[in-house]
Amino acid sequence: MTRHLVVGAFSPSVLLRVSRRTGLLAEHDLDVEERPVPSSPAQFRALIDGELDVALTSPDNVVAYRFDPGNPLRETADVRIVSAIDRGLGLGVYARPGIESAADLKGAIVGVDVPGSGFAFGLYALLESLGLDRGDYEIATLGSTPRRLEAMLAGGCDATMLNAGNELRAEAAGSVRLGRLVDVCRPYLGTVVSVAGDRKRPLADALAAVLLETAREIRAGHADQVTVDEAVEALRLPEALAVRYLERLKDPEEGLVADGVADLESMETIVGLRRRYMPALVDGTDVLAAALDPSGGLIDPPAATGR
Repeated sequence: MTRHLVVGAFSPSVLLRVSRRTGLLAEHDLDVEERPVPSSPAQFRALIDGELDVALTSPDNVVAYRFDPGNPLRETADVRIVSAIDRGLGLGVYARPGIESAADLKGAIVGVDVPGSGFAFGLYALLESLGLDRGDYEIATLGSTPRRLEAMLAGGCDATMLNAGNELRAEAAGSVRLGRLVDVCRPYLGTVVSVAGDRKRPLADALAAVLLETAREIRAGHADQVTVDEAVEALRLPEALAVRYLERLKDPEEGLVADGVADLESMETIVGLRRRYMPALVDGTDVLAAALDPSGGLIDPPAATGR
């Protein structure tokens, strides 16, 4: 029996589309509806309420909505990381055409999803490494990565954090990359599969297994043309940029995670950034102090990882 599931993502998932084109979703009896989400609070509101079965999201979002009652929804929930997908896919700070260096961002407007999100923390760390303090620029809340790209190109902000093909479109439009996140924060995870509670776990596990198998096929070079075709269609990239996107998927530093494991070292990076830029205390206790303890339930891997 075919199982229908709704997946919420910020940017169109080429990995998911390749899974469909190669028949892997059908082999696992999965019918996936991909739904774009405007922001991380909206994504987790929908995930917690059951409007989404699975979220493709930043691991920091799972940390925030599991442990920190001060998150934008002002509630915590049993959200978990099922598997890891990628290590950032080119994640870096990009500036609008005309800005050539971080020094040009003093007094500028810098766009983020929300100020207390994982990509925002990475942006703060990267700009700090380039000589800018938080008070040197103004933060604008602009939502998902595709929305931030459009805002930057339209003059709505001077710089933002981009990845997953959006950065390639920015470069094609004349934007300059000021720095890569992996040069400052490593190891890093950019995207994970997340689920809320137990009821949707079978769907999340099945999807994680398909995405892992697809990632292995792409990394091995067995789906090059399909991946390029899907990047052209989903991300609106010309073929030359879609080829670069394929290369990024295969990159060991920033690309797809070969084993699907949300490893402890990368999660230490993620949690460390949140504790550094948005410490959360309840009655004087750091709510993230034990976030990576196995008993905390943050990472709950499926059979797809070999367990």
